[in-house]
Amino acid sequence: MVKRKICIVTGTRAEYGLLRPLVAKVAESATTTLQLVVTGMHLSPEFGLTYRQIEADGFTITRKVESLLSSDTPAGIGKSTGLGVIGFADALQDLQPDLLVLLGDRFEILAAAVAALYARIPVAHIHGGETTEGAFDEGIRHAISKMSHLHFVVAADYRRRVIQLGEDPAWVFQVGGLGVDGIRHTRLLGRDDLEEALGFELGARNLLLTFHPVTLEAGTAEEQVDALLDACRHLDSDIHFLFTLPNADTGGRVIIEKIEAFVGEMGRRAHAATSLGQVKYWSALQHVDAVVGNSSSGLLEAPTFKVGTVNIGDRQKGRLMPTSVINCEPTSGAIEDAICKVLGDSFREIVRRTENPLGDGGASERIFEVISSVELDAQLIKKHFHDLPAGEGSGE
Repeated sequence: MVKRKICIVTGTRAEYGLLRPLVAKVAESATTTLQLVVTGMHLSPEFGLTYRQIEADGFTITRKVESLLSSDTPAGIGKSTGLGVIGFADALQDLQPDLLVLLGDRFEILAAAVAALYARIPVAHIHGGETTEGAFDEGIRHAISKMSHLHFVVAADYRRRVIQLGEDPAWVFQVGGLGVDGIRHTRLLGRDDLEEALGFELGARNLLLTFHPVTLEAGTAEEQVDALLDACRHLDSDIHFLFTLPNADTGGRVIIEKIEAFVGEMGRRAHAATSLGQVKYWSALQHVDAVVGNSSSGLLEAPTFKVGTVNIGDRQKGRLMPTSVINCEPTSGAIEDAICKVLGDSFREIVRRTENPLGDGGASERIFEVISSVELDAQLIKKHFHDLPAGEGSGE
């Protein structure tokens, strides 16, 4: 029996954490051969060379595609995308996978999708149909969906949107959230072990903070991170701050500089990590009192830990919002008020009753069942645009 070659691409620490259970299933199956391609931030010293964690997990990296320039300007991100297309064109020509698996909406994932389109390689896309109106990820995500052939979405609303894009409902599968699977299959650290791993002592109360640039808003990164840090300065002295630094996005460097200065200012109350990795990040989630920032993790993963989230600004606007999330404007006063609310007893009771809208696990099993068995023939590659019935989705 000829094994099906399934190529999985990962470019960031967070994305790899979501994909890890699926990667393991493909690697362990008697019917599939894993081709693991790493790119983007994984290969950057500035962002922690996180490909090493993939190797430490026991996976063999099949190919490294260098693409990330040391620049966070719009031109730099555009050039990185172009380099990614060139690198993936070579990689896919050499590897000749039967199926390419992509997750999410980053520019290096777009590059892989473009190269696969020209190579006539079918693409399975995970986390399509979502909306993030404040970031250019929005356009990238929908573009990847249009270049993909199999779609794995986390909720019914997202499935409807992918179909609205013209995708065949037969190939759009609602599977739930991969993050829930990762949490379920990971042995997390206790408080003492986490503190030792971080080199940071947690306080009586703790916030886990991640703040990314809002990439469709020119020049707001500095202003918004200043507002966040100013709000933190006004909080009670028993609160400690654990930061994870932003991804390689337009405007990210000023955020990193501001956070590092704040950590130096706060002394033992604050710590910043370039990359926590999934084990330490999820371990931190189970020990902190709230998540603050504009990362999707506060919406997708924090509810599983019964941890409240302060979601700042528009970066995640349009996503499903669990009842454990407080949305606020990116101003110092609004952020401070929201943090005080999320730490209050009445809201913590709401958080305890919150159910994660992405389900309780099993997504990786559902995805693997499809990608390991579906017919990968010309009929899948030659997509037919699925028109909605007259009037549906037209606003009438």
